[in-house]
Amino acid sequence: MSTNLRIDGERLVSRLAALSRIGATPEGGCRRLALSDEDKQGRDWLVGQMQALGLTVKVDAIGNIVGILKGQQDGPAVVMGSHIDTVGTGGRFDGALGVIAGLEVLAALRDAGLQPRRDMAVIAFTNEEGARFHPDMLGSYVWAGGMSVEAAHAEKDADGAVLGAELGRIGYHGQEQPGFLPAHAYLELHIEQGPILESEGGGLGAVTGIQGICWLELTLTGRPSHAGTTPMRYRRDPGLAAARINIFANELTRTIPGQLANCGVIRVQPGNVNVVPETVVMTLDLRNPLDAPLAEAEAAVRKFCAELSERDDIAISFRDLARFPATPFAEELIASVEASAAEFGLPIRRMISGAGHDAQMMSRLCPTAMIFIPSIGGLSHNPAELSTDEDMVAGANVLLSAAWRAANAR
Repeated sequence: MSTNLRIDGERLVSRLAALSRIGATPEGGCRRLALSDEDKQGRDWLVGQMQALGLTVKVDAIGNIVGILKGQQDGPAVVMGSHIDTVGTGGRFDGALGVIAGLEVLAALRDAGLQPRRDMAVIAFTNEEGARFHPDMLGSYVWAGGMSVEAAHAEKDADGAVLGAELGRIGYHGQEQPGFLPAHAYLELHIEQGPILESEGGGLGAVTGIQGICWLELTLTGRPSHAGTTPMRYRRDPGLAAARINIFANELTRTIPGQLANCGVIRVQPGNVNVVPETVVMTLDLRNPLDAPLAEAEAAVRKFCAELSERDDIAISFRDLARFPATPFAEELIASVEASAAEFGLPIRRMISGAGHDAQMMSRLCPTAMIFIPSIGGLSHNPAELSTDEDMVAGANVLLSAAWRAANAR
């Protein structure tokens, strides 16, 4: 690629700012839960931006939005993308940067009067966060064939709202079948969402893959009783059991290399200060860059729970919320990302992604890679999430170079 080709940095920042005003929170972040009214507003804005660029815009049956720039020949497209939904207390950059940067790549080509050999496209995937509907990365999961449209449509949020009905309510139950656009390659620009790049000298990340993810929901059932009149030895306390499980899962991170663990949800019933709980619903997020140690960690948790259940007379049941294997990316695309950074004189390092991304699903279909830019303070899923304009522009230019190279390779 000629290094004279650049994205318009001011336009990138301006577009991202415009999207961030939709669902803006007083703390400076964004709240655009999947298929909410705010998500609809963000989707409508994005479709308008795609149409203004002259892209062919299509929506599939799970609500994924696709903007296509026609190439010189028919065949699989070079796809860029991410998501525009957020967690409940989200920031302005997570997901949105990848979609807006992909849009800016196509805008830069239009401005330069260039038509790629292959079709190029940008996709905004539905419900990547999993904050409202399970599993996370749902839109790309369905796109890649990992989940049926019917099963996805039947998913419910915590209030009982049905995903399929919500798609229809906001007007994004599209006619296309997920996966309708074959992919030659997939590239995704994203904020790191962690502290490594900033803490270790800055620069960009050429992502080599995504670690495995296991999300579990545990329901613990004991016996409600008076906290003042029931001696400790007579209690069947699921709250205490939940605390022990959380501690055990975290202790595994000291003995299993690369292991991570988190308990993000604990719901106690009846939830009175002077009542030993009857039930506790808790979640565990287990992750590891390798599948075998992740399976070891899950097996250890299940064994610990079985022993705890028998000892303390607490019923414990499990439900899978998400389960994705570790995902290596394509070496040829990782190398292309590195070569693109070199064109712009940008430092870049190889690194694994600790978070799940739509690229994880797209790698089932085609060669895939990601580009990370630093997150200030390592913050993400936080209203204070921030990356510099300079880093965003640098990452978008690397995306442009790598995508243009893939779209014109013979």
